[in-house]
Amino acid sequence: MFNKQARPTEGPVMRPEPNVVPPLDAAAPQARKAPKMASLIANDITIEGNVIGDGELHVDGVIRGDVRVPRLSVGESGQIEGSVQAEAVEARGRIIGAITAKQVKLLGSSFVDGDITHEQLTMETGAHFQGRSLKFQRQPVPAVAPTVATTASTTAQVTPPSAAPTVTAAATPQAAPAATPLNGAATGLTASH
Repeated sequence: MFNKQARPTEGPVMRPEPNVVPPLDAAAPQARKAPKMASLIANDITIEGNVIGDGELHVDGVIRGDVRVPRLSVGESGQIEGSVQAEAVEARGRIIGAITAKQVKLLGSSFVDGDITHEQLTMETGAHFQGRSLKFQRQPVPAVAPTVATTASTTAQVTPPSAAPTVTAAATPQAAPAATPLNGAATGLTASH
């Protein structure tokens, strides 16, 4: 009735492979990169100077200088006194200065005093904004000017200075008449005809 003998199975038999650890090789590509953490300026930090970076920045403290990062978020206690350049800006705190970003989001607790140059601007009820809202001006693609063919008749021939003929002036007895002053007395000049 209950037979504990193993019966052969049909098809290939799967055997577990031993755990093989690949060798550590610096040239081997990484399967997955760790996500970048946002940099944080805490509420007890004050920075005097410009802040430039390649990652996301969250500000709860104070920055007195210009900020240039791809993504910026300003917390309720955060304050920036300087211009801001980013791809995306989300503000809950204070920004005193111009903002240039593709996407700008001013939340209800934000205070912005400065011009905002943007592609997309979102403002919640309660947000304070004093300044100008300017849309990005896309640069038009320059039209290609037609080329003008230069013909031989419109080109000037320039002789190099070394090949130019040398002209010497010699005094001749038949000099051009000299101008006579209005009072009729020419000083040092004699005329002969």
